[in-house]
Amino acid sequence: MAALFGSQVRRLRMAAGLTQAELGAKAHVVGSRIAQIERALGAKPTFELTQVLDTILGADNLLIDMWPYVYREAFPDWSRAFMAYSERAVSIRQYAAHVVPGLLQTEDYARAVLSLDVLLSGEEQLEERVTARLGRQKRLASPDRPELWVILDEAVLRRPVGGEAVMRAQLAQLLKAAEQRHITVQVLPFDHGEHAEMGGSLTVLTLPDGPEVAYKEGADFGQLFEEPSHVKRLAVTYDRLRAVSLPPFMSLDMIRSVMEGNHRGASVPSRSERRRLAQKQLQQSGRWRLRGGGQRDIWRRTGP
Repeated sequence: MAALFGSQVRRLRMAAGLTQAELGAKAHVVGSRIAQIERALGAKPTFELTQVLDTILGADNLLIDMWPYVYREAFPDWSRAFMAYSERAVSIRQYAAHVVPGLLQTEDYARAVLSLDVLLSGEEQLEERVTARLGRQKRLASPDRPELWVILDEAVLRRPVGGEAVMRAQLAQLLKAAEQRHITVQVLPFDHGEHAEMGGSLTVLTLPDGPEVAYKEGADFGQLFEEPSHVKRLAVTYDRLRAVSLPPFMSLDMIRSVMEGNHRGASVPSRSERRRLAQKQLQQSGRWRLRGGGQRDIWRRTGP
């Protein structure tokens, strides 16, 4: 795709009667950068540069439409199908055992996480992946944004990825994201003990036409599940994790407490207390109500 993108830039440039240096000057980059793009060498073009080139060359959004496919090449094969499904999903339910999910990561946190990949070819590929990850976050602010429900293992909050400053900014970003009606964040505390998804992350996607797919990922592997019976079992696993996690308002209290450095400040109910609370949520619709429509099981507190 990078080679095809480059050939289209070259064709459009020549049709416009521009040299590489002239096109670079118009796009405010050096001519050698245009040569790299046309020959599919070096770093892939940023989305901003792609927009500029599309306008200058009169490509009528051709280059803009190609750009996401160019960037998918920066990721392993086993993650691309999942990314394609994610772009269409109307509901995203995620459990994260080790790091904040990509859709809620800050730029510095994303760079720290992605830099750990031992298979990275260099700094240019790292920046490509960071740019692509941040680009996918834009869908959360789009008109067709999905409902996002995230469960974070407590370890995600306690591990200072990228250092204390980066982690503090990331925790603040989680609190800010959770203020939006279509995003819910819960924390699964340490005292829950062992569970089925300790080894990595689990994501369940609901597609526009109704079916669901699931995706499991570890440090060096990923597996997409499309068989309905397999997806159903994983969806049940996710629902069980959600039931034993802290309620959203308590989860945000814990995140805030960790961000402020008060590791013992958050009030964490016992495992049995959380079970009673979950039963109460399900049974007493007068004290809790569904937020944003009956098809989304997000609980919102309506009483003191």
